[in-house]
Amino acid sequence: MVAICHRMTILQKILGCSLQRHQSLVPLVRRMCSSGPDVLLEDIGNKGLITLNRPKALNALNLGMVRTIYPKLQEWENNKSLVIIKGVGEKAFCAGGDVRSITEGGKKGDPITKDFFREEYYLNCLIGTLEIPYIALLDGITMGGGVGLSVHGMFRIATERSLFAMPETAIGLFPDVGGSHFLPRIGGNLGMYLALTGHRLKGRDVLKAGVATHVCDAVKLPELEDTLLKLENPYPEDVSEVLNDFHNAATFEKDKDFSLKPFLPQIEECFSADSVEGIIDRLQKDGSEWALKNLSILSKMSPTSLKVTHEQITRGADLTLQECLAMEYRLTQRCCEDHDFYEGVRATLIDKDNSPHWQPAILADVTKEKLAHYFSPLAADRELTL
Repeated sequence: MVAICHRMTILQKILGCSLQRHQSLVPLVRRMCSSGPDVLLEDIGNKGLITLNRPKALNALNLGMVRTIYPKLQEWENNKSLVIIKGVGEKAFCAGGDVRSITEGGKKGDPITKDFFREEYYLNCLIGTLEIPYIALLDGITMGGGVGLSVHGMFRIATERSLFAMPETAIGLFPDVGGSHFLPRIGGNLGMYLALTGHRLKGRDVLKAGVATHVCDAVKLPELEDTLLKLENPYPEDVSEVLNDFHNAATFEKDKDFSLKPFLPQIEECFSADSVEGIIDRLQKDGSEWALKNLSILSKMSPTSLKVTHEQITRGADLTLQECLAMEYRLTQRCCEDHDFYEGVRATLIDKDNSPHWQPAILADVTKEKLAHYFSPLAADRELTL
């Protein structure tokens, strides 16, 4: 209870205003509405349902959505037995944070560069410490900010339409939203591989990589949702039993091996190097088609992002979620003060020429001093305190 009250105090301090909550919406609207508020919140008996409602933007997470979800999730932790989160439409659970708005605001000196990441990370932390079952239905694209809305929760359900990735090194950022906590814990250096290359996992691979906890046929998701909502005062083991039933009944890709299985020994060997240069050297020595493909991928990423990401994942292996988020907040602020984040978003999302001009342009020019600056503490009043 003390922790919950502390979270509310933090949010009130951030917003500087009283907290507004959306009214509950009827189930018909829940299933059919694709307009209206960016996020729909429903009180369904002793259950809570969050629906991300920006289908045209692939349910990308913006600051308003964070400010809507956070206080409701705090409230529900006190009076609900479980929470389900999903996205509208069949294309995406949540394709990431609205980084275009962040960079556009950053150029104008808008405080969104501070506020968005700070408040998003408070939400990530709340999800990771929630005392009731939190079930994320990862139907469709789940990247960046969408990973933060799901991966720290108790249950993550993948479907045949699931597409997971942390592609931030391609836009001059790094795998944030607690990426430094969950990625190094995947094992076999697979997390480092996913973080640096932005490799995409599809369907049942999301489960086999350890990101999802269960799978479910997409057509069965409404039935799964209704079954969960009909549980009376469920404990986590009751939720797990329901999820196991749908998991065991899932038919898609049932006999298909993990797509990365043939490369796991190479991933473990090459991506265990103690530097990005070391990884590249091992890939060059490997010389296989797989290695050459990954060398080509890495050559397109921001050199600064690659080095920051490698250090971030290395450090995160020994940190708590709260410590990881505090570290990552520092990194976001350094990215927003630098060049590559703005250039990466321009090249990928605005002009879409996919030809970013990174500064510096090569790994050798990302000095130890520059890397140390990224990880150095912010001014005391700017630090993220969880």
